[in-house]
Amino acid sequence: MDLSNLRIGYVPYSKNYDRPGDRRRFVHYAKSRGLSFEVADPSKKYDLVVLSQAADLSVWPGYDCNGQTKIVYEAINSYLAVPKTEIKGRLRGLAKYLSGKSRFLRFDEWKAIESMCLRADAVICSTEEQEKDISEFCNNVHIILDIHSSVSNSTKKEYKSHSVFNLVWEGMGDNAFQLQSLKNVFSDLQKRHEIALHLVTDLSYRKYLGKYGNVNTRDIVKGLCKRVYLHEWSELKLSEVVCSSDLAIIPVDRTNPLVTGKPENKLLLFWRMGMPTVTSATPAYDRAMAKASLCMSCSDEKQWIEKIEEYIVNEKLRRRDGLVGNKITKQYYSEEATLKQWDDLFKSLFT
Repeated sequence: MDLSNLRIGYVPYSKNYDRPGDRRRFVHYAKSRGLSFEVADPSKKYDLVVLSQAADLSVWPGYDCNGQTKIVYEAINSYLAVPKTEIKGRLRGLAKYLSGKSRFLRFDEWKAIESMCLRADAVICSTEEQEKDISEFCNNVHIILDIHSSVSNSTKKEYKSHSVFNLVWEGMGDNAFQLQSLKNVFSDLQKRHEIALHLVTDLSYRKYLGKYGNVNTRDIVKGLCKRVYLHEWSELKLSEVVCSSDLAIIPVDRTNPLVTGKPENKLLLFWRMGMPTVTSATPAYDRAMAKASLCMSCSDEKQWIEKIEEYIVNEKLRRRDGLVGNKITKQYYSEEATLKQWDDLFKSLFT
């Protein structure tokens, strides 16, 4: 299959293609396969259009070009799983229009996503649950996860902890609120152990639509435990802080269907660096743990306390489970395996 002669348009997450959704997904694939593309303009003709989740859903569902253009739509967040009674969900379409992210007003964001899936020749998602929801509107759905080769440039070598046990979390600043669910866990653990929490994240972020309401991340995590350290996110800093820590944690607000429906990308990122990682019990994390024959997901505060404490006192367990996770990423989630999934996606359109 040769895509090099096609005119390809892509709707990115950022102008410079520097957001994770660009660097870890289509942009990485295009560079790896030597494909040229341009920022997609709905007034122009293309052979292929790849729409990230940042695409304007008030425009692209109506894109036709005489039925010749193939459209691939990334629906990698679980918006279709959000209850239609949720206020934030009901206002999402209006907010996009008022902020300029949508050219035309579409009040019903759910209908906008459904329309885009109906128009698309293929849809990319990231979990089995998303695949089931999207399959009602498109019969060509592919689960494709992130490529982390540019980020996981170091692997943990030393699993011995010192007088302070270092926990690490990684993520965007607007997701740091989920750490609040572990405040009682940290309080309990500090009665018996010296612990520190390291966050590799944005030092500040915009609360609304990525444009409005500046928030200092430190204010969100203040008081979580006695020692909280913020490290500004960068590819180099991420590997440095993660590999020098003792245990990674991924708490998830399981009452929120949007975050509960996220894929195992963050867990795999930690595993690629050889980090033992404790997570909330979400469908995607539970499946990944089962594949690795690990039991490191938690459903309540009691399990979080027991599981973290188990790793605090057991260096051999940290080493074993960190190495197991690393092995699983090489066995099932290699870069070439993910690139092949992209190949298969495009084969379904052009062969």
